[in-house]
Amino acid sequence: MSEGGLDAPTRHPLDWQSEGFYDDTKIDEELRRVFDVCHGCRRCFNLCDSFPQLFDLIDESESGELDTVDSKDFKPVIEACTLCDMCYMTKCPYVPPHEFNLDFPHLMLRARAAEVKSGKTHFTQDQLGAMDRNGRLAAPIAPLVNWGADKKNTTTRTLIDTVAGIDKHAELPKFHSTTYVARAKKDGTAPNPHAPAFGREAVIFPTCFVNYNGPDVGTAARFVLARNGVTTEVVYPGCCGMSQLEAGKLDKVAATAAKVAAKFRPYVDAGKKVIALTASCGLMLKFEWKLILPDNEDVAALADATMDIDEYIVDIAKTEGMADGLVNVEGGVTVHLACHARAQNMGAKAAEMLRLIPAMKPDVLERCSGHGGTFGVVKPTHAVAMRVGKTAMRTVNKNDNKYLLSDCPLAAKHLVQGAGEMADAGTAPPISLHPIQIMAMAYGLT
Repeated sequence: MSEGGLDAPTRHPLDWQSEGFYDDTKIDEELRRVFDVCHGCRRCFNLCDSFPQLFDLIDESESGELDTVDSKDFKPVIEACTLCDMCYMTKCPYVPPHEFNLDFPHLMLRARAAEVKSGKTHFTQDQLGAMDRNGRLAAPIAPLVNWGADKKNTTTRTLIDTVAGIDKHAELPKFHSTTYVARAKKDGTAPNPHAPAFGREAVIFPTCFVNYNGPDVGTAARFVLARNGVTTEVVYPGCCGMSQLEAGKLDKVAATAAKVAAKFRPYVDAGKKVIALTASCGLMLKFEWKLILPDNEDVAALADATMDIDEYIVDIAKTEGMADGLVNVEGGVTVHLACHARAQNMGAKAAEMLRLIPAMKPDVLERCSGHGGTFGVVKPTHAVAMRVGKTAMRTVNKNDNKYLLSDCPLAAKHLVQGAGEMADAGTAPPISLHPIQIMAMAYGLT
């Protein structure tokens, strides 16, 4: 055993189909084992709220050690984990192959999955997690939905706060009447035959957010790819299931993974890359699905073929070279490195891509936004999410750039909200965009 070894962290598949995985006694034993190691280390004190809660719980106990902490008090620690994976990827010296074998996020996931197995679910989280259903229902009445969800509409937001438990102070994403999949059928993009990368073919997986809430991201991605000679097809078999993973519904995630991976298999077999447009979905397709269905060949093939949009553009630049025509975008950009992009262990591809733009010098923000999916909008945790993101929000204001970019659109919206609330009166908050939208602007495509 080497203390804090330099070997790359490895992850074990989740044994979610065994009865022992859900055994309360075994889970409690593992929680205590891991929490005791965390207590002795404390490197993660400045990450998500799970660790401060855990350390306060221990420090305020009778003995100041874990032995006098009641297991029923572990629940807030478990619920505070947003599955961002930053403790696993950037902080913990005891992840496999270290013999302590710590995987804090997946242990929190296991505890949640056991609750689901026992019949305990969270109504609001369950409803928010039904991404495709919500998108389909909202699209025909998008203006009405957006009006009711607007923070300025205090009557409806107070009602939603009271009835549904969605914090009235949280900014919520807008819905669009036309989905990105429908828009893509009419956009008329054709690959640039003069681009160095002409001849490439890829499949765009727009993700539920882009399909229902951010179609401009998909349009920008497809235009940039076409400008660089890439022939694309938009394929959306359904949501990746990240929200279901956060809720501990592993059986639903497994069913989604099998269905979506099977749909993409013919494209993968044809040698096409699958391009994910948001960081969380890229993480699911590349890594999380493989740990849930390690023996599914379709899932394994899709994982090997998936690339993040920023990663794919950088690969074009390094392999064939970019199409000409890029010009600087005035106003300056702060690029937030989303946790789920960092967890993919591919490097800071968003910042690397933006540096392809002449004279572009992005300010890189490598701090947690605090959002964490549904964590950032529900009543019990919205205030916590704002507090966790304060350091990043202060940095956004300090940089004083026109644009705030993130591969996690919800993180960008959350940061802009917090930065706006902390800024001096009369100061306009930055505009939140996906990095690929700045690339499109640099090409004059928007």
